[in-house]
Amino acid sequence: MGMAIDRDDTQFHVLAVDDSLIDRKLIERLLKTSSFQVTAVDSGSKALEFLGLNNNDAADDEEDEQRDSNTESVSSDEDQDHQDLGLGVNLIITDYCMPGMTGYDLLKKIKKSSSFKDIPVVIMSSENIPSRINRCLEDGAEEFFLKPVQLSDVNKLRPHLMKGRSKDIDSSHKPTSTRLITSGN
Repeated sequence: MGMAIDRDDTQFHVLAVDDSLIDRKLIERLLKTSSFQVTAVDSGSKALEFLGLNNNDAADDEEDEQRDSNTESVSSDEDQDHQDLGLGVNLIITDYCMPGMTGYDLLKKIKKSSSFKDIPVVIMSSENIPSRINRCLEDGAEEFFLKPVQLSDVNKLRPHLMKGRSKDIDSSHKPTSTRLITSGN
């Protein structure tokens, strides 16, 4: 009975993107264990479709700008209506290596969208390639997790979600990498 702590006002919605069914189920279970609402999809293009971006950048950017200008100062009830347009996603966690569209490509498309650019994006990969990790962090990823993702990694997501709720703090945040292991060459 002590599990009923998270009500609608504190439950965050995470969009998990991974082409591997096993990895997708693992991240979904970890997120749900941490009381997140989870939507899982198997590709970057399905993530864009879920968000309503559908790879049609020019038209969507105009729509996003109109949607943003109409919702800059809204109450929380109206904000929930606006979130329903973007399906209320508070964070996106995506695999880096996927066929068709990489997690990095998805990150760039999200950061280009005026409606979704403030949503934190976390990249995960089983490959520890420092140049890839740095490129993702420099181009807007909040975190880079090495697979297998663990509960301790998921616990690092909540501060990013809280920042998304109060966008004033964005400028003071520095991206971080988790379990970055570099060789001494």
